[in-house]
Amino acid sequence: MLSVTRIRQDFPILKRKINGHPLVYFDNAATSQKPQIVIDAIKNYYENYNANVHRGVHTLANEATMAYEESREKIKKFINAKSTKEIIFTKNDTEAINLVAYAWGRNHLKKGDEILLSVTEHHSNLVPWQILAKEKGAKLKFIDIDKEGNLDLNSFIKNLNSKTKLVALVWISNTLGTINPVAKLIKLSHQNGSLVLIDGAQYVPHQQTNVQKIDCDFLVFTGHKMLGPMGTGVLYAKEKILEEMPPFLAGGDMIREVYLEKTIYNDLPYKFEAGTPNVGDFIALGTATTYLNSVGLLQIRDHEKKLTLYTLKKMSEIKNVEIYGPSDVNNRGGIVAFNIAGVHPHDVASIFDDYGIAIRSGHHCTMPLHQRLKLTASCRASFYLYNTTDEIDCLLNAILKVKKVFGVK
Repeated sequence: MLSVTRIRQDFPILKRKINGHPLVYFDNAATSQKPQIVIDAIKNYYENYNANVHRGVHTLANEATMAYEESREKIKKFINAKSTKEIIFTKNDTEAINLVAYAWGRNHLKKGDEILLSVTEHHSNLVPWQILAKEKGAKLKFIDIDKEGNLDLNSFIKNLNSKTKLVALVWISNTLGTINPVAKLIKLSHQNGSLVLIDGAQYVPHQQTNVQKIDCDFLVFTGHKMLGPMGTGVLYAKEKILEEMPPFLAGGDMIREVYLEKTIYNDLPYKFEAGTPNVGDFIALGTATTYLNSVGLLQIRDHEKKLTLYTLKKMSEIKNVEIYGPSDVNNRGGIVAFNIAGVHPHDVASIFDDYGIAIRSGHHCTMPLHQRLKLTASCRASFYLYNTTDEIDCLLNAILKVKKVFGVK
């Protein structure tokens, strides 16, 4: 079991008070808070060995390069990739998906081909494919969900066909918390001859990830949701696929030799990492994986399940509160989307903030999903390793206060 009291001491921001109340941070699906060890890693880089990587032979450059590549090794192990050649550093999940759309999609898709998505996708895993499909004359197909927000397997099988070149799916919905059975979907997709991209932004920070076991072709995730700095993201892709892909961006470091007439590209993973990278923050991202491993991903998952179960049980006892997503906590992450009857989510979030409670309100970058659910917006509370049931009680009490303010029975 997690020692949440001890863990909370590692996060300096949790000592803050908001409007005279202790901070209750339930916006982890948007970004996580950072432990002191991650903050110190950034500070240490800039204070002691700030230099560019891969380009110098002096001491600072060597130290920076070594720490930077050690971080890549840590991330490789964190998701159990075969090689660091398969770990591409990007600035976020969104850039990673765009990299695949540009470098793989524009070279493999043609008119009439299909890309299979779900109605639950984050805009980052929808808009790049819309642009690509329009450019190439390809078609987007969509997997539906059932009444609880679970992916409809029959809809998946119905839409998967010989024209499907890519299946791009979220692992955990950032709105409903639904955990999709990606290993099963990947197997079916590969039997169909389709490649698979998995958006792991909400999964990788919270549960053990094994890319070799699920056998995905691409996996994207972002550092700022897993205790790391903003501006850090990762694309995992199978080495064979990356070798066949052209560069996404051109410039320094993605080259081996340059002549006036031609350029010979660098080896993996550097072929896809043009320009000066975000060195200090990627070093800190490696530190974040070390911290998560020290706590234990299995323990984090178990803790979040307990928080989610407690929230669903207690919230369901409050009248005129509608909860979205699967009822089975084994099939959902630590995300609870809800609405209070007759109260706009922005009003709910504003009143919550009066009591120091940070939640997200709006469409959470899933407008098509909200349209599918016939909702304008929703409230979202999302949990992580430093949250407690006492904090959830604060949220539940805040719901009662909102109902009182707006006269909801």
